[in-house]
Amino acid sequence: MRATTAASSMTIGGLVKHVALVEADWLAVKLAGQEYGAPWDAVDFDADPNWEWRTGAVDPPGEVYAVWRAAVARSRELVAEVIKERGLDGPASLTWPDGRTPTVRVMLLDMIEEYARHTGHADILREAVDGRVGEGAPKDFTF
Repeated sequence: MRATTAASSMTIGGLVKHVALVEADWLAVKLAGQEYGAPWDAVDFDADPNWEWRTGAVDPPGEVYAVWRAAVARSRELVAEVIKERGLDGPASLTWPDGRTPTVRVMLLDMIEEYARHTGHADILREAVDGRVGEGAPKDFTF
């Protein structure tokens, strides 16, 4: 959870907590029009703009994963509600500075892209830690 690789200060813990924040920002706030919610609403991101990265690197793994799991559970509920209300081609709650409003579908595709990019980062970090390369978890791996 604390290991870094190459010239990056990125850690798995920070990455997991970052995608939890992206869940709240992209799906709760920008898609559904809700507040950030805990723990994000208690953070002063102006004073500590890398809070999730910094704390994710030092928090106990169970706490980091709990933050992510809670964010994902909330996102699943909100996305289901938004799709039911607006459909995939309906508007998100976000309006871009140029006045355009993305669709629900576009917001979900952007979220998939966010995870795809960060999954690649996580794989590089994991390889640096355990030396395993290629696909597939070890036979004794459990969640």
